[in-house]
Amino acid sequence: MNATVMLSMMGGLGLFLYGMKLMGESIENAAGAKLRSILETLTTNKVMGMIVGIFFTAAIQSSSACTVMVVSFVNSGLMDLYQAAGVIFGANIGTTVTSQLVSFDLSRYAPLFLLPSALIVMFAKRSMVRKVASIFAGFGILFLGLSSMSEAMGGMAGSAELMGLFSSLRSPFMGILVGTVVTGIIQSSSVTVSILLLMCKENLLNIDICLYIILGCNIGACVPALLTGLAGKKNALRAALIHLFFNIIGTIIMAVILLIAEPYVIDLLSYISAADKGRMIANAHSIFKIFQVCVLLPFSGLIVKLTFLTVPGKDTDVGYREQFQLVYIGEKVVFSPATAVIDAARELERMGILASENINRAMNALITLDEEDIKEVYEVEKNINYLNHSIVNYLVKVGQMNLPVDDRRQIGALFHVANDIERIGDHAENVADAAKQRIENGTEFSRDARDEMGRLLEMVNTIIRLALDSFSGNGDSEVLLKQVEELENKIDIEERSIQDRHIERLAKNECTPEAGMLFSDIVSGLERVADHATNIAFAIRDSEMEDMSLKQVAVRT
Repeated sequence: MNATVMLSMMGGLGLFLYGMKLMGESIENAAGAKLRSILETLTTNKVMGMIVGIFFTAAIQSSSACTVMVVSFVNSGLMDLYQAAGVIFGANIGTTVTSQLVSFDLSRYAPLFLLPSALIVMFAKRSMVRKVASIFAGFGILFLGLSSMSEAMGGMAGSAELMGLFSSLRSPFMGILVGTVVTGIIQSSSVTVSILLLMCKENLLNIDICLYIILGCNIGACVPALLTGLAGKKNALRAALIHLFFNIIGTIIMAVILLIAEPYVIDLLSYISAADKGRMIANAHSIFKIFQVCVLLPFSGLIVKLTFLTVPGKDTDVGYREQFQLVYIGEKVVFSPATAVIDAARELERMGILASENINRAMNALITLDEEDIKEVYEVEKNINYLNHSIVNYLVKVGQMNLPVDDRRQIGALFHVANDIERIGDHAENVADAAKQRIENGTEFSRDARDEMGRLLEMVNTIIRLALDSFSGNGDSEVLLKQVEELENKIDIEERSIQDRHIERLAKNECTPEAGMLFSDIVSGLERVADHATNIAFAIRDSEMEDMSLKQVAVRT
């Protein structure tokens, strides 16, 4: 085999890998948030999860990407292991679509996809149009790479050394091992099976050993999910093990069947594939996967239980009150672009709960003059500042990545939410300062003043709760936003009314000027806390409205 053939093979493989990556990433960028929403909402049972897994993986052309996303969903608490099992089973079927496409030899049509797509990517103004064009560009590059590899393999057939090496590969065990190792390195069973398909068409490998290599490819495809699971919580690792156990058990079952009835299996594949070796490989890949899912889907619950035996125990709980620790983002948590924005939102929700508690702790300290509460307010404020700094840095890094369009739009809103929560924390600190001032100066509030602050605080607590529910999606968004808007208006009216009554008390000398200044500042601060809560509630919707306005402007211009 000369250097030209080797370079052609390497170049073709590079184009094939890049084409698959470009096509998958472009689909995720164009519709990633919608696909994620489908994964979240339509996986209520294992059969539906399997169907979603099939179509999701067929769309993004990668079972590895799908299973990694599922692992990250489990790690984030968006999906349980039983839901994950169905999706993972379906992903194993969906991944066979690539080899089916390759088997139809669409290489001659690659230029028809490439030139128009390249022109659109270069000159189109609308981002979505460019992303859709990138999908077709990736499709064209993929088949251009296949064409190059196919020509290179035709040259390999003339190499006696290579033919001797390939013909020596006869052991079923070695076939499974080769498939496992090669796919584990490439991290894509679709790529390995596609290469296998081309080699079989060029008579570099016999069909019988190819069947065992396909089984090994399925095991090797588990590597990306396992690496992701190892970086996450125990449930994330369990989700990755579901993928591994499914493929190991399925491989054992199919290997036994092949060892017993290999000639009959090959005859069946030849019959349904019209003796086309490429189609035989693609159909074997699909049939094996469908058969494995049909056999193992009823036992998916047992496979989930097996993962608990393999990975026993629970994760150490880190509560939302933990000091200077990130729970949903950070180095100790599995990262996936598919859930990066969701994880940041959950961390912000945790930060919001801390700020809400702290404003109540500070108000309690203002009335009771409990010095321990005052000290706690300052400590929690340090934690809130730490979270704000860490989350903002995380959002900056995530914003530089290639994210789905909807997620990228939400990042700006999350920056604003972080700022509003941090400002609520600052108001709590201001109240704690007022409590210290009361202790130092012996300032007293009247009963009326205490009652008014209590009523206003209760309204503020309600609007913060509604705002966080709206932000985190806990309930009907439109209903929550309407409640927030109505309550915010009531708080504005109540604050003005309280200030008017306060002026009347000052005029009657019913309170001291020192107490009056503190009281007025506290009431104004609580009203501003309500404003920040309203901003939090409307942050996501406002970003969507802004995006729609920009699109309308773009259409008009």
